[in-house]
Amino acid sequence: MPNIKSAKKRVRSNGRKEKVNTIVTSSMRTAIKKFEKDVKAGNKEEASKSLNTAYQRVDKAMKNGLVHKNKAARVKSRLTKLKNEMK
Repeated sequence: MPNIKSAKKRVRSNGRKEKVNTIVTSSMRTAIKKFEKDVKAGNKEEASKSLNTAYQRVDKAMKNGLVHKNKAARVKSRLTKLKNEMK
């Protein structure tokens, strides 16, 4: 346990940031999984909506520094490829 006042404050602020980061990362993964489920089910309309949501969540995670920009681009590319291959 930290003794210095500023170190105690960092522990508190890091705890708050960790919660937010966990929520953003988790929602990104959930949106990706929902899109993949819609593609597998063959719902074109639902897949389009969930693709937009997944894009937004990936971009937000990238903006917050939780995901590297190259990983974000790779994920978005992979999702777009899945959507284009739908019949």
